[in-house]
Amino acid sequence: MNRSNPSRSALRDFLASESAGGILLIFAAILAMIVANSSFGAVYHDAIHAVTGPVLTDKLGPMTVHLWINDGLMAIFFLLVGLEIKREFVDGRLASWDRRRLPFIAAAAGMAVPAALYMIFAGSTPGLAQGWAIPAATDIAFAMGVLALLGKRAPTSLKLFLVTVAIVDDMGAVAIIALFYTAKINILALGAAAAILGVMFACNRTGVKSLILYMLMFALLWYAMLLSGVHATIAGVLAAMMIPFERTPGAPDSATSPLHRLEHALHPWVAFAIVPLFGFANAGVDVSGLTAEQIFAPLPLGIAAGLFIGKQIGIFGSVWLSVKLGIAGRLRGATWLQVYGVAMLCGIGFTMSLFIGGLAFPGDALLVEEAKIGILMGSLLAALVGFAVLRLAPLHQQHGAVEAQTNGEIAADGDVRDTSESGSIATQ
Repeated sequence: MNRSNPSRSALRDFLASESAGGILLIFAAILAMIVANSSFGAVYHDAIHAVTGPVLTDKLGPMTVHLWINDGLMAIFFLLVGLEIKREFVDGRLASWDRRRLPFIAAAAGMAVPAALYMIFAGSTPGLAQGWAIPAATDIAFAMGVLALLGKRAPTSLKLFLVTVAIVDDMGAVAIIALFYTAKINILALGAAAAILGVMFACNRTGVKSLILYMLMFALLWYAMLLSGVHATIAGVLAAMMIPFERTPGAPDSATSPLHRLEHALHPWVAFAIVPLFGFANAGVDVSGLTAEQIFAPLPLGIAAGLFIGKQIGIFGSVWLSVKLGIAGRLRGATWLQVYGVAMLCGIGFTMSLFIGGLAFPGDALLVEEAKIGILMGSLLAALVGFAVLRLAPLHQQHGAVEAQTNGEIAADGDVRDTSESGSIATQ
């Protein structure tokens, strides 16, 4: 796998890798479903849960392929998420409150409404209330993969809106995992994690730029978090906050910035290996004996309703209301129907929803499988309907001119000036 040139735009690199990686994730999920429902189903499940390592913590027991992927490799996924969050807040599309306003409002509504719908459908059933956060997440890679299938019909402003909303959404998901899906705390291990984080902070402040050193400390931080009871993947986000970053306002990314270098290096591995592998290991649900009663059981129905109905209501409704109240401007070069289509795609909760589903019902294989059914149903409906809406929606009357202007802005300084109607090209 070739490493990207650090001097390239992180935005352009992100859109390219997420789109292609999202398509690969779609195929990985489909392949998992095919294998799980074939004569190789038993082999698939045995391989995923095969013991492959020592006991790192009594809570998890012997390490398996599934644990290495979900608790190990996904920490690298969260490391990349953290790097993206930091870059966007310090020197990106979330660097000012004016640019944060709409993504924050949309992401908040896009998490609250699905969670509320889940509780309406499933919250009253004993033992299911803790699954409320499963439909609250949006899968950036999967949604970008669907947008990539639309080619040039998808306005760049919609892609950037989807990315920023999903990044804020990821922040919310990380907070939820840390606050609501944390087991009994081991104070000694948590103290060790805090000490390692303190050393990383000191290295940052004293100008240390060695990525090898930061990655070694990240590995130690991951193990300390694993022992602490806080989910180990949170180490990825915490470590990302400590990686040195060189701001380049109005200019392309710095080739010497450790954060930019690490982000560019991780993108292809996460997009083309880690996330598809996670999808393949977690999407394999045996539906051969599935009945209507199981499909419409409270848990899968609540998740599917939250993703498919809750996301579109929360995100599109909040965007429409924000524009009507003058809180934010309309997206450049995008019609309302296209905005609705992207709001629908935000209902694809695949990767993060599967991850939270495993945390919500630990040790209960039946409920985890039911959660997967709901996630697959809701995400599939959101993907198909969102794609159809965007494929059939008429393009904005100035689509070509706005796209040319946006591409010019990205080529000039690696980002766009604005994704709202405040751009120099008038929009309807």
